[in-house]
Amino acid sequence: NKGMPKRNRKKRLKPEKDTVYILKIILYNVIGIQWLRITLHSGVMIPIPIGFIIGLLFTSHEHFQIDRKIEYAVLLMAMVIGFWLPVGVSILL
Repeated sequence: NKGMPKRNRKKRLKPEKDTVYILKIILYNVIGIQWLRITLHSGVMIPIPIGFIIGLLFTSHEHFQIDRKIEYAVLLMAMVIGFWLPVGVSILL
């Protein structure tokens, strides 16, 4: 068996289509921009980046990954932008 050539058993990954890539970037932007803002009676607001947390879960369990670094960067940028915009859920306690 030493003289027999070994077969390449690695699976070749098909490149993603551009539309799938753009859809994922849009999805990460929409998810990452979401914040949960809890306002207490004393007027103290507690912002929680719930979209960023959900986006991290999606990124870690995704089968067809674009570059993870890009996904994290998109989520981070969306989180920062979402902090200044009135998007997400506000709860008054």
